[in-house]
Amino acid sequence: MTMIDVPDTKLAREATELIRDTTSELVYHHSRRVYLFGARQGRNRDLSFDPELLYVAAMFHDLGLGERFRGSGRRFEVDGADEARRFLRGHGVPDDSVRRVWLAIALHTTPGIPQFLEPEVALVTAGVEYDVLGIEFDLISPEERAEITALHPRPAFKRRILAAFTEGIRTRPETTFGNVKADVLGHFVPDFHRADFVRTIQDSPWPE
Repeated sequence: MTMIDVPDTKLAREATELIRDTTSELVYHHSRRVYLFGARQGRNRDLSFDPELLYVAAMFHDLGLGERFRGSGRRFEVDGADEARRFLRGHGVPDDSVRRVWLAIALHTTPGIPQFLEPEVALVTAGVEYDVLGIEFDLISPEERAEITALHPRPAFKRRILAAFTEGIRTRPETTFGNVKADVLGHFVPDFHRADFVRTIQDSPWPE
């Protein structure tokens, strides 16, 4: 199978420059792999998707982990989604396309929903799940995996991405309620107290 190409458009090039300039090498290479793995899965599933929108969503999906967002009090996914929305609106991208990118980023840590939405939304999560979790690992050939990771290496990736997640969300632990990032703080932040949905119901001000 032929290698997936990164879109060669002004929008994609400017997204690349922005993410390269404002994130770590770890996040940059991870984000590029998310696009490449997500696009490959889109091709495997015969999905019709906009490569440019998928690329922008993949590149911005972890931007909200950065230091400048750590006092926002919001989910890092929403911070990244809002930045992508500002970027796209600044380039005159239509509202429906902006909405797809926003959802793709905002929902990428909320399993069980993205696969039922537009292909760009589904494929960002698919790319993230492939690169971080190895879900459906064998559906991409060893040769293509090797080609992608040669372009965008992942040395000590498991340890380093968990550290990036921890640093990106430890100042806003309340934002992990109901999503997978609570597990990160549960492992790596000793004084983290996981919110409990059942206890929240039982302790609500309603009498019964």
